Amino acid sequence: MTVAATRPTLPRLVVTTALALCVMNALWWLLAALSGQWIFDAHGVPIETDFTNVYAAGRLALEGHAAEAYDWDIHKRTQEAVLGHGFDGYFGWHYTPPYLFVAAALAKLPYAAAFVGWVVASAVPYAFTVRRLAGTPVGWLVAAGCPLALHNVMIGQNGFLTATLIGAAMLALPKRPWLAGVLVGLLIYKPQYGLLFPVALVAGRQWRAIAGAAMTALVLILAAWGVFGTQAWAAFIAWLPRASQAFLVEGEAAFGRMQSVLALVRYLGGGDALARTLQTIASLVAAVGVGAIWFSRASHDIKAAALAVAALIATPYLYAYDMVVLALPAALLLKVGAQTGFRSHELPVLALAVVLLVAFPFVVAPLGLLATVLVAVLVAGRARDAAKPAPMCSATA
Repeated sequence: MTVAATRPTLPRLVVTTALALCVMNALWWLLAALSGQWIFDAHGVPIETDFTNVYAAGRLALEGHAAEAYDWDIHKRTQEAVLGHGFDGYFGWHYTPPYLFVAAALAKLPYAAAFVGWVVASAVPYAFTVRRLAGTPVGWLVAAGCPLALHNVMIGQNGFLTATLIGAAMLALPKRPWLAGVLVGLLIYKPQYGLLFPVALVAGRQWRAIAGAAMTALVLILAAWGVFGTQAWAAFIAWLPRASQAFLVEGEAAFGRMQSVLALVRYLGGGDALARTLQTIASLVAAVGVGAIWFSRASHDIKAAALAVAALIATPYLYAYDMVVLALPAALLLKVGAQTGFRSHELPVLALAVVLLVAFPFVVAPLGLLATVLVAVLVAGRARDAAKPAPMCSATA
């Protein structure tokens, strides 16, 4: 007689919490939309957000002036033309030229349609990816309930896209390494999140994925060069030192809004040299950890979780909207816990990480980094357990 396999289930409290977070995000968005805080204000005037800079860059690209997206003065004037009014501050174009393809496609639509379309087009695959990683329908709730998912909806940022590319690459890697490599290669639009992929893929001996990533990145580089010209790449390269000085040294966008080790040190009053030193150490520790875990006999789920969480630790340039990437290791930890049982500390630590993310909009401090470290500790614990020798079984006569 065979016993039917039972589907792993999560504790009711986990499901209830995820559902409550979804309701919180939905109500928050609804209140914002009804009170004139989403896309348009109460008078029907477009609100300046991060999406404005993408749409403006796309318009410049369509007009044959892609390189001018990296000119802060011209880009600012284009943003004001898009909105139909002036505003204080500036939303900078911080992406490699291949992302201009996305910006140009969006700029062909009316502004509001492009905004809504982008949110939907990026959020749906993100939610599907998190659900697949979680291995249970509760994954839909984990994706939608991620506290900073709403951040992307409100300002039209691309955190959903970054999370999708990382998560989908991990899903594809065991059976479709070439596809995984293509997805990794697409991260060239935000290369700071691909820093540790070479370490992981080499340690895991994933040569086809490495080849796929290299070929995809090369094709995108050449395509952007062919369509937008040498000037776009030259402008991007010339822009990098100025952007690094403005955001990583001078804190033009406020260190409290960034979620890296560098930002935490500067937020607490530390100097630039100290911040860069500690960030370098954190990045190296993350790289060594990823290499060790991917070289070990840990399960693919734990390896994927390690890479996703370490990708956040390794970069000095990390804003709150990209913290949705943390939903990937969280989903994987929930999957592993449902299958093998949770350690006594795991769910409380995950809950604390959630609380930190929920608190961020009210505190505006690098709380996301603390949440990331907590998740990293949980992943490291699971990897350590996998490295322990299997217990010996005595033979019986």
